[in-house]
Amino acid sequence: MTQVKKFWPILTGTHRYEKTLSTRGHGKGVIIDAPILAYLIETANGRILYDVGCDYNKIVDDVKRKHFYEHEGFPFGPPQMTEEQRLPNRLAELGLQIEDVDVVFCGHLHFDHAGGVCEFCNAEVHVHEKELEAAREPADEAYFAEDLDCPINWRIYKGEYDLVPGVRAIETPGHTAGHMSMMIELPKGKPILLAGDAADLSENLEKEIAPGLCWKDNEAMAIESIRKLKELAYRTGAEIWPNHDMKYFESKNCFPQFFS
Repeated sequence: MTQVKKFWPILTGTHRYEKTLSTRGHGKGVIIDAPILAYLIETANGRILYDVGCDYNKIVDDVKRKHFYEHEGFPFGPPQMTEEQRLPNRLAELGLQIEDVDVVFCGHLHFDHAGGVCEFCNAEVHVHEKELEAAREPADEAYFAEDLDCPINWRIYKGEYDLVPGVRAIETPGHTAGHMSMMIELPKGKPILLAGDAADLSENLEKEIAPGLCWKDNEAMAIESIRKLKELAYRTGAEIWPNHDMKYFESKNCFPQFFS
């Protein structure tokens, strides 16, 4: 029986970029506004946060923003994030503090997913072994070493596993070396399958298009993970949630209300 009680999708910022970054080889010249999301899961055994968004200070501080985002070596441009959208403030809207989060689960360690991890040094931080290795290389320009430059309580895993009954980590490499999605079984209704960046948009799933950025340019691995998610959803009746699809997010956003 699932231990999940409540589930919140949380908007932590937005990022404007060319669509080809989400759909490999598709959408040249098309600019999209992508949500930067975190997901809070309340269980009978504590609270889990899937992803933690960006580091706010790197966005609002002029010197840091220029250093990290506004240079030729970083093709994506700076994300947008307000004080209200910072996770400590989002949690406060729910009557919670960062210390109330027991586990941070990093689907991967790019700047828009793990940038805020140093605000959660009290929590266990779960990550795939291959993902941490890729971040420490770093394997691509979307990893910021400074995001991980703090005392982090790492819990490093090699495969799929249950965090608690009803919350399962799913291996979906391709976008990054150790990318992980997550299956969440709610007390009622369909399970939710968080794709993470294995599928930014609904289009990635419908047309089986790889994300624009693939680890070692391995498009086939990324498409294999998309197909894995679709097959898992078919077997379990789960609904796959793409991770950077504003239209899809707006259809689900009910914060501070929750799914249960």
